[in-house]
Amino acid sequence: MTDLHVVDATAEHVDEIVAVIHHAFSSRRVLDPPSTALSENATTVAAAIAQYGGLLVRIDGVPAGAVLFEVSGDVLVLRRVSVDPRHQGRGVASAMVGCAEEVAVRRGLARVRLVARVELPDTVEFWRRRGYSVVEQLDHNLIYAKAMPVERTVPTAEEMRAIAEELAGQLRAGDVLVLSGDLGAGKTTFTQGLGAGLKVRGDITSPTFVISRVHPSLSGGPALVHVDAYRLGGFAELDDLDLDASLDDAVTVVEWGHGLAEALAPDRLDIVVTRGDDDTDETRELRIIPVGPRWAASGVRISVLEKN
Repeated sequence: MTDLHVVDATAEHVDEIVAVIHHAFSSRRVLDPPSTALSENATTVAAAIAQYGGLLVRIDGVPAGAVLFEVSGDVLVLRRVSVDPRHQGRGVASAMVGCAEEVAVRRGLARVRLVARVELPDTVEFWRRRGYSVVEQLDHNLIYAKAMPVERTVPTAEEMRAIAEELAGQLRAGDVLVLSGDLGAGKTTFTQGLGAGLKVRGDITSPTFVISRVHPSLSGGPALVHVDAYRLGGFAELDDLDLDASLDDAVTVVEWGHGLAEALAPDRLDIVVTRGDDDTDETRELRIIPVGPRWAASGVRISVLEKN
């Protein structure tokens, strides 16, 4: 069994990281212009680790992968993502990137970003499969980004509404939100906060028996289309609602939409609300998962109940 470990890089790992970077980049075909990775040395790597950190991957105690970090605003930038060619195909890159994303979430950063060369199709495909989107292209460089999930423990319904109201300020016409979670967990409460933030008309209640309601804007912004998919038998029935007619002009929220509404748009926010086992406890766990290039370019920021 392979013993794969990912550790936070420290000064004692500098020589190992330099060796991994050099092995990885020297094995790649020569590009024009060439990568500057082979100029990395103990001094540059030590400085990068001291300022922003990084990761080292070992397989059976042998250095196999490495990445250096930078931080730019609320973005964790991945530099020198390297896998020793002797250890390729063993999950090193996936493990390393997964841990890097955990670092971003732990540091309260909204996105992860990196640069990949367009001439390396296997690398491009790797980042696509990891959920990264191209947000910019500069000559041969593809700028990839991925928005990080936002997680909050929400003690009260009022704070759930406050989070949704703050999120509403980041929404625009065409956005789709897919809500899922336990019965009575607070999906409609969340949607009420969205309605308040979007300044739409009408009380927002569960539309279970109506299936969908349109709440026009009172301020010249997008309308809120509120859909409850609980009684729908599949995407065909959701499609029968003809939401396409309003998707581009409204913010669309689909409760109970997991497994159905993802096909409505390539960009969306998957929002999961869960409750504890004690019915008397109002505390809820909230997870906001941004999907697609729209959110990769901006990320999601929630200051309510932000972890210090």
